Amino acid sequence: MSLFGQAAASSSTNTTGDISKDVALNAPPEDGISDLKFSPQTEHLAVASWDKKVRIYEINPSGGSEGKALFEHEQPVLSCCWSKDGTKVVGAGADKAARMMDLSSGNTTTAQQVAAHDSPIRCARFVDIPQQNSQMLVTGSWDKTIKYWDLRQPTPVASVSCQERVYSMDVVNSLLVVATADRYINIINLSDPAKFYKTMQSPLKWQTRIVTCFNDGSGFAVGSVEGRCAIQYVEEKDASANFSFKCHRVAQTGVGSNNNTNVFSVNAISFHPQHGTFSTAGSDGTFHFWDKDAKHRLKGYPEVGGPITATDFSRQGNIFAYSVSYDWSKGYSVNTPQLPNKVMLHAVTGDECKPRPKTGAKR
Repeated sequence: MSLFGQAAASSSTNTTGDISKDVALNAPPEDGISDLKFSPQTEHLAVASWDKKVRIYEINPSGGSEGKALFEHEQPVLSCCWSKDGTKVVGAGADKAARMMDLSSGNTTTAQQVAAHDSPIRCARFVDIPQQNSQMLVTGSWDKTIKYWDLRQPTPVASVSCQERVYSMDVVNSLLVVATADRYINIINLSDPAKFYKTMQSPLKWQTRIVTCFNDGSGFAVGSVEGRCAIQYVEEKDASANFSFKCHRVAQTGVGSNNNTNVFSVNAISFHPQHGTFSTAGSDGTFHFWDKDAKHRLKGYPEVGGPITATDFSRQGNIFAYSVSYDWSKGYSVNTPQLPNKVMLHAVTGDECKPRPKTGAKR
């Protein structure tokens, strides 16, 4: 039986994907969804929301879901992440704090504060620092700093000043990428975590919304508010492989459209854990799967009924989760109770995320 019972294998010749069998998460957040992350060890999903809560759900093979734990912040939660061993979940947000729940303790309702900044914390990630015995937490804030935290200590181990407010951050192996306002992107080698290995301007011309590292740590993808995505390698020797492309744009139709195009923000980028292909999702309410090496779109999916604000693949790559909720692009007044707040689970089947077959003889 295929995952979720009904999902059919996709055709290698059809580039339009099917979302008709996608399953909604039970008891979703009550306000906008800011982040979601699968556990690296189990079939659990953490979801952060503007309703000030981080929820942890268990996902079963049929696509069913059950809430297992929940903890609260004092203000909206903007980020969530898991420790490598899957026992700890951290939330970070507008209350200028990061809070951690230790699931191995049996606690399912309270979290301890483990980090603090002078302004809201936009991003939190667990990192492995060489010569350190345990994982550390790194937080990026609108106070223009990133801070490293030993979870056994109340004060940061190190603080690094950035040029501007931190908007997005991701880590794979020893690569930490920090994107800020004014299109700065800072690259850190975690063997020397207190300084920037390299600083660059985004290859995209407008505000950065998301950065996500490649699985092998050789580079990262950047998404911006202008409906563009860039593939960027860290080292100069790979610069010839850098490129950018348009996405999440909708051509206007009808009388007076003048061939204009509506351009939407790229809000989320996720890499498939096995195949190395990746997804983009945007405020146009669509998601797409791409092969960066072939520079090819594998699948595009129909509009889901609202902006997609966050995405993630499960640890085995067989589930793609995406949140549908208001993206705050038009301010507070537009956020009405009629807007959706849901997390959908898409079964990844067949060749949906498999790289495009390489053609031509090898030399």
